[in-house]
Amino acid sequence: MKKLEEYVTSIPDFPEEGIIFRDITSVIQDPDGLRLAIDQMQAKLEGLDFDVIAGAESRGFIFGTPIAYNLHKSFVPVRKKGKLPREVISETYDLEYGTATIEIHKDAIKPGQKVVLIDDLMATGGTAKAMIRLVERLGGEVVRLVFLLELAGLNGREALKGYDVESALIYEGK
Repeated sequence: MKKLEEYVTSIPDFPEEGIIFRDITSVIQDPDGLRLAIDQMQAKLEGLDFDVIAGAESRGFIFGTPIAYNLHKSFVPVRKKGKLPREVISETYDLEYGTATIEIHKDAIKPGQKVVLIDDLMATGGTAKAMIRLVERLGGEVVRLVFLLELAGLNGREALKGYDVESALIYEGK
């Protein structure tokens, strides 16, 4: 079997010159790549005491749901604004060019629950930090964040200082 990084397609000079875009669609389109990604992310949770997994729309769903299923935990979707049907709380955060808002159902996390956050990519840490704020506003405790890929050159770990962060693959650049 190939290594996880062999399933990632690297596209030079996208979206701009000097950037290498790490495309994970090649990972999830291959059954072995998908299995390897889920297995490696799930391994980052071995021995951890937690109650629930929350994942960011949309790729956090791809990885978080099967891990929750495998570990017999509940899964909580964190969605883009306006996509959840019941009462929600929202968190707005900065993007490179503008802002974004994510939401979670107001009853999704119970006070005192230990929460793992799952997403496909950690770049600047903005989405993850917004998810942390949502969970903490509901009284939950974020006990670990797990990412498939981390772009270390964008310093996302600095934004998440004080939290337990794990990544299946770390790329040194942007």
